[in-house]
Amino acid sequence: MKRSREEAASELFAALYPRLAGWCRRLVDDDGTAHEIASEAFTRLWARWTTVAEPRGFLYVTVANLVRDHWRKLERERRAVRRATAEAAVRPATEPADPSVRLLVQSLPERLRVPILLHYYADMPIREVSVLTGRKEGTVKADLHAARELLRAHLRRSVDHTL
Repeated sequence: MKRSREEAASELFAALYPRLAGWCRRLVDDDGTAHEIASEAFTRLWARWTTVAEPRGFLYVTVANLVRDHWRKLERERRAVRRATAEAAVRPATEPADPSVRLLVQSLPERLRVPILLHYYADMPIREVSVLTGRKEGTVKADLHAARELLRAHLRRSVDHTL
C-alpha cells in the first residue's frame, strides 16, 4: 500500500511539476523562486496526501497563495527601500503609481485574484477554474469580469498620473 502511494505521488509530480513550476516562473519572474514555490506546494500536498480529493487543484491554489505571499514580501522590501531612499534624498511631491499588471493582480481581493491567476496565467478553462475553486461557472465569469474592470480602472488611473 505504501509503495503505491509513493508511486502515485511520483507520477503526479512527474506529470504536473514542470507546468506548475513554469506557471510560477511567469508569476514571480525568477527560476529559483518558482522552483521553491512549486516544491513547497508539493510538500504541502504530500503532508495532506490522504485527505486531498483533488491534488491538481490543491497544488494550483496553494501555489497561488504562495505567490501572493511572495509578492507581499517583495512589496514590503520595496517599501523599506523606498523609505530608506527617501531619508537620503529629496523625493518629488507626487510619485506616479506603478502600472505593473503583476502588482495590480496582487492587489485584487483573493476572490478575484485566484480565478485571474488560474484562468489567465495557468491557461485553465473557466469550467476547470469553477471546479478548482468550488464556484459555479457563472460566478467565475462574473469574478473574472469584475477583476478585469478593476484592473482596467487601475491602469487608467496609472496612465492618467503619468501624463
